Amino acid sequence: MTPHGRAPSVFVGLGASSGAEAAEVLDLIGRVLAEAGVAPEEVAALATADTKTAEAGLVAAAAHLGVELLGYGAGALARVEVPHPSGAALAAVGTPSVAEAAALLAAGAGGALVVGKRKSAPAAGPARVTCAVARGAGGSDGSGGKRYGPARTGTPARK
Repeated sequence: MTPHGRAPSVFVGLGASSGAEAAEVLDLIGRVLAEAGVAPEEVAALATADTKTAEAGLVAAAAHLGVELLGYGAGALARVEVPHPSGAALAAVGTPSVAEAAALLAAGAGGALVVGKRKSAPAAGPARVTCAVARGAGGSDGSGGKRYGPARTGTPARK
């Protein structure tokens, strides 16, 4: 439950280059949640392409937040209409969207983007992570994706 007594209903979609660090992932998630006016406790799950579910930075972010990491196939992601399709994502993963499409799939039918795709801004080097936030209609549990990582076990870890 959130501090307001509601079930978590926010889903964070993530795209990541191979080797993206957990710090970069968590920094971007924090910035995007703040932009959305959403507390970390409201996050029900992280979601990404199924080919990225073993990325250490994404796995660590899910563990830090105490949520599952959901994975969706490129075909399912490609069928989702998004406001910011990417040729780079299409070439790398086989779908024009990972972050926005994964967030929307996890949010379930009637889900809506709260914040569209944002890129990380590391101190050195190129952005390696994208993030989008969707809110699930009716408290969707994000069913439909393969589940990876820990289930929510209580209060997210704080550092």
